[in-house]
Formats: sequence, structure tokens, C-alpha cells
Amino acid sequence: MTKNNTSVAKSLKKAGFYEAEKKKPERISIINNVTTKPQRLEMVDKLFLAKKLKKGGVSLSVGRGEKLSVERGAGLTQKGREKYNRETGSNLKAPQPQGGPRKDSFCARMSGVVKNASGDAPRAKASLRRWDCPGW
Repeated sequence: MTKNNTSVAKSLKKAGFYEAEKKKPERISIINNVTTKPQRLEMVDKLFLAKKLKKGGVSLSVGRGEKLSVERGAGLTQKGREKYNRETGSNLKAPQPQGGPRKDSFCARMSGVVKNASGDAPRAKASLRRWDCPGW
């Protein structure tokens, strides 16, 4: 939590926002009195994003060109990464098959996924091959 968000939470607590007996209109009034409009917009954005991710995350499809089929190496395309980053505020980057710390970390993580998978995990195996991970 950033310093600004912490101060907003403290201000809301001090104003009685979190008291159980407060009704919705009272809570809205407290929010309007304690926070600025940009702070309220940021709060709404975070709630919206949390709800969206809770409902199953970002919808990506092979047919729309947002991810690759298993035969083509699995993983997201540039279009898929852009959509995911736009909708979640993340910063996904392209694969790093030439080497480096991101590759080492990815290979270690995804190897664990394959080992612990209850099924065959074809997408995980394909992504390991696409990243040129040793042993795949």
C-alpha cells in the first residue's frame, strides 16, 4: 500500500468509516468529505479491477490472435500481452529465450508447474520449449 493510500485509510478510520453501525449513505458522505476526487477515482479503479480479476481474469483466445496454440509454442502474442497489461495494469514482457535472469526464473517456475500438474500440462511444456529451457 502506498503512502497516499495509507493516509486515506487512516483518515477514513478516524472519520468512523469502518464502524459497523454506519449505513451506506453515511459511509458515502464520509468518503466524500475525507477524500479528494482523484483518490476516489483510484479507489473505484482498484475495486473494479479486483472484481474483474475475481470473475476469472482477462479473456484471451487463440482465435482472436491473443495467444498461441500449443502446436505453435503456447504463450501470449504481443496483442495478448498488450490486452492483459491494459486490463490489469501489469507489465508482461516478451519471452527471453536468449538467456538472462528472467529466463532462469521462468524455467524454474514452469518446470515446477509441469512436475506438479495433475494432467499432461501441454501448454506449460510448449512454453518451456519456446523459451529454450534446458531439458525441454
